Amino acid sequence: MKTALICGISGQDGAYLAQLLLLKGYEVWGTSRDAQVSGFSHLSSLAIKDRVKLLSMAPNDFRSVLTTLSRSQPDEIYYLAGQSSVGLSFEQPAETLESITLGTLNMLEAIRFLDRPIKFYHAGSSECFGDAGDKAADEHTPFHPRSPYAVAKSSAHWLVANYREAYGLYACNGILFNHESPLRPERFVTQKIISAVCRIALGSKEKLTLGRLDIIRDWGWAPDYVDAMWRMLQKDKADDYIIATGEANSLQDFVEEAFNVVGLNWTSYVLSDSSLYRPTDLARSQGCADKASRQLDWQATYKMRDVVRKMIEAKQHKIKLKQ
Repeated sequence: MKTALICGISGQDGAYLAQLLLLKGYEVWGTSRDAQVSGFSHLSSLAIKDRVKLLSMAPNDFRSVLTTLSRSQPDEIYYLAGQSSVGLSFEQPAETLESITLGTLNMLEAIRFLDRPIKFYHAGSSECFGDAGDKAADEHTPFHPRSPYAVAKSSAHWLVANYREAYGLYACNGILFNHESPLRPERFVTQKIISAVCRIALGSKEKLTLGRLDIIRDWGWAPDYVDAMWRMLQKDKADDYIIATGEANSLQDFVEEAFNVVGLNWTSYVLSDSSLYRPTDLARSQGCADKASRQLDWQATYKMRDVVRKMIEAKQHKIKLKQ
């Protein structure tokens, strides 16, 4: 039996990854900053909380990281922790840099200190590319981060690459493009849209207020993407991979599809408010996952319209259970 440690197990990706690894027969450990008070609602919703061993860990404290690794004795580590909101990073840049970059550095140093054959996955981000133009980004596209979050993820990416090359660690970067699910919190625009659409479909008179509708993103399905994380750590040699659907759609397309699912015309319910614009929002973000397809035998099974439908179905089911 392999043992996996998921840092940031309380989030969307952490919960789905825990579910996947349990199905594969792993012993799964998970961390949050305070496991005693964290609700781990996502693990509970997937009915797996009692099957995971939970620990408290502060990623920015090397001693805490080392203690956690010594206690869990993992074969594989998935580092998904850190501040995860691009928008919030403009308000909390220092916390964002510290939680992502210093946290990653401490993990790598702890693995090096323990001198065990631990495989390490770091959750990179498509935000590192900034505006790459009309061409889909691949592993050779240069970084041009345009938010504190993207700067932090870029720094962490190069730390992982450096430790792989300089110290021989098995360390991978998964450069993931946008991926959604019913477990997304409402601070993310996709879940904000889905929740509002479902309320409006039930008779709410509210308006859905958004920022720019013309931004273009590559939206995938989160359970697909955690499968790619696992596949990266099963290779004999560590490497970096882009994970994306390869399909680009505007936020307006996403909104229109959501209203179409419930039989409504989006133009009657949506407002655009310039106060919600980010200081440096990306106009377009699209990925090319050809390398992952060739080397990991991975492809996205769901694209934007599938994701919208599945999120609405999940939200409607949740609403019915409450009634």
